[in-house]
Amino acid sequence: MDPHALEQTLVIIKPDALKLSLTGYILSTLSESHTGLRLAGAKIVHVDELLAREHYAEHASKPFFPNLIDYITGRDHYPEDPHRRRVIALIYCGPQAVEKVRSIAGPTNPHIARDSAPNTLRALGTIVTEHNDDGEKFIARIDNLIHASASAEEAEQEIKLWFRPADVMPYMRAYQASICETHYYWRKGQLATEHQPGDYCILGVGDLAWTSDIEALEHIVAGRPSRTSLTGVTAKYLINTMLNPGLHAKATDSDSDDALTLACMYT
Repeated sequence: MDPHALEQTLVIIKPDALKLSLTGYILSTLSESHTGLRLAGAKIVHVDELLAREHYAEHASKPFFPNLIDYITGRDHYPEDPHRRRVIALIYCGPQAVEKVRSIAGPTNPHIARDSAPNTLRALGTIVTEHNDDGEKFIARIDNLIHASASAEEAEQEIKLWFRPADVMPYMRAYQASICETHYYWRKGQLATEHQPGDYCILGVGDLAWTSDIEALEHIVAGRPSRTSLTGVTAKYLINTMLNPGLHAKATDSDSDDALTLACMYT
């Protein structure tokens, strides 16, 4: 198959779009008849703290990082309804997939989208403002409805963060996968190869995994530097496996040091 036909991109229909019942419109706009792109993967995800922080890791040092976490986890839009906090993660596949979806999504800022690209999806979004203690208005949140990968390299990283290989049919799998030959466990933020009560199994013998994940785990176990972090490997394998009642409160900077461990403690 032509490798260009397998170019893939990640799309996330965010909590604000779900709350506004825009899912059908977004899926229709991105449909194969409109874009020439095919769906290669889809899943409904309750975004836990681990996945949220890894997805937005590049912004971890920014003052708005806690707001991003509350946004993507659904705490902002469903503060009293944890059972409604979810996103829809999608993989689109085809020639120029990244460019096509970014064009349809539009500028990150919905106000700019309405002015410069009114027919794009994010033009339907909004900006939420609040006032600080001095009465000055500031942007608290950008509700821009969907996420779309910015480049082919970013798409690969994000798809491997949100999807297991088995979530994608073999003929549409763009990245190399291998059979795991070792058991790996998540133990309160650490990696283990032998099970103890309360551990989560990340991968077992015979499981299909991204080859890059297996290589990363082998490096981490051996104490060697890894191109992918432990949380970057782990997050997808723990999607929809846990309830985290202790993390339903608003995220704060003081939480950040312990959040990754708390997010995956056995509850």
